[in-house]
Amino acid sequence: MTGHHAEDVLARSARGDAAAFEQIVREHQGMVFSLAYHFCGDPSAAEELAQDVFFQLYRNLRAIKSPAHLTFWLRKVTAHRSIDRARRRRHDLLLGPPLSLEDVPEPMAPMPLPEVALAGKVRRLVQALPAKRRMVVVLRYQEELELHEIAEIMEMPINTVKSCLERSLAILRAKLTRCFGDVHA
Repeated sequence: MTGHHAEDVLARSARGDAAAFEQIVREHQGMVFSLAYHFCGDPSAAEELAQDVFFQLYRNLRAIKSPAHLTFWLRKVTAHRSIDRARRRRHDLLLGPPLSLEDVPEPMAPMPLPEVALAGKVRRLVQALPAKRRMVVVLRYQEELELHEIAEIMEMPINTVKSCLERSLAILRAKLTRCFGDVHA
């Protein structure tokens, strides 16, 4: 959606136009699903989360001021809902303390593996990050957001976002180097 058309669709949707709301969902569901999926790694959980986010949007349409605010709002609600869901799941399953990256099993000796295996390992390592850190990594590298945008969405100071990313990347790099030898990241 661009310019006046997007604002018109938003305004019509806020007035109860179901077709306009469906258009908003169609145009933003890919972003919402992608963010939820790359955070939780489970398509059905991501789908459920996306439905919840759009239900929340429907209830809060009158508070959305512009198309840019809509995108920000959707990312923010998706990020926070994803983190809440991850924490609730851990609590419900009585898993005890969250899995640490240091506890993720790794091969005994470095071995050359195709890029696909490397990508899969990176995904598993990112999944092992604590919820907030994981979301920061996903927002930066999957959604390609700037640090100030992540700080706004996550309601964190920008320096906290920076140190969170630096720490997470250092841990990921160390783990990958131990698994696969020297990885040029």
